[in-house]
Amino acid sequence: MNAFTTKNWEEKVVSGTEGGPRVAHARATMAYQGVIEGESSCDLLLYYAGEGYDSGQTTSPSFERFEGKVDGREGTFIVRHEYTFDAKGIASTFTVVPGSGTGELTGLTGTGTSGGALGEDQLGYTFEYAL
Repeated sequence: MNAFTTKNWEEKVVSGTEGGPRVAHARATMAYQGVIEGESSCDLLLYYAGEGYDSGQTTSPSFERFEGKVDGREGTFIVRHEYTFDAKGIASTFTVVPGSGTGELTGLTGTGTSGGALGEDQLGYTFEYAL
């Protein structure tokens, strides 16, 4: 099973005010299992349209740096996400940043998806890749 858990989430509003449109920065750490084994650090730029979550129609970009293994090969790599979210959950599509792979992951390319319902301990992901 391809899944990840959020180990830490720190979020800070960087512009706007509570109740109105605003932008926040979040830094998160995650633990992955499945085809990706290891941990990541993710920086997200979040847009809130007003009270609570947005409608899920806008995207929030982020970069996530993985350290661990992909299908048993060790190294690091970075992906660029486009997240959508609303009160029910989150969804993301992501692409490996070209040239970001190190170690046995040098030359890694790939795309995937991640997401699930808010409040769940684990979220799922897909990852199609080539080395």
